[in-house]
Amino acid sequence: MPHTLPAFTPQDALVAIMVTVSVSDENIRTSELVAIERQVNHLPIFADYDIDAVKEVAQTVYKLMEEEDGLDTLFAMVRDALPERLWETAYALACDVAAADGSLGQDELRLLAEVRHELNIDRLHAAAIERGARARHLTL
Repeated sequence: MPHTLPAFTPQDALVAIMVTVSVSDENIRTSELVAIERQVNHLPIFADYDIDAVKEVAQTVYKLMEEEDGLDTLFAMVRDALPERLWETAYALACDVAAADGSLGQDELRLLAEVRHELNIDRLHAAAIERGARARHLTL
């Protein structure tokens, strides 16, 4: 069946990575959705992004996750849309969403490892990004 998926903009690709992390454990938590919305509303890279596009991107991610090779297709779409210099940004956003609910399950950890691999994130850089996400999401 041929794909009729819309091509991602760079911002769509970043949103898609965040949504994918959120759905990785098949339990989309409010804290994760709030984290995505907060990133889109406040980060400079999303300054000219239409917040309404988040829903469309999320629908694309949901469709892809129902397909056998959907994750591979998603990563290909992300790599096509996102300049390589923003791949670490995508990983940082993924880590922030994963850390938003205060716990990282095995499914989220596996997906983060997949994001690291698919976006060719240097291990040392990944560790620093992960450490920063953990520090930002600690509670008292």
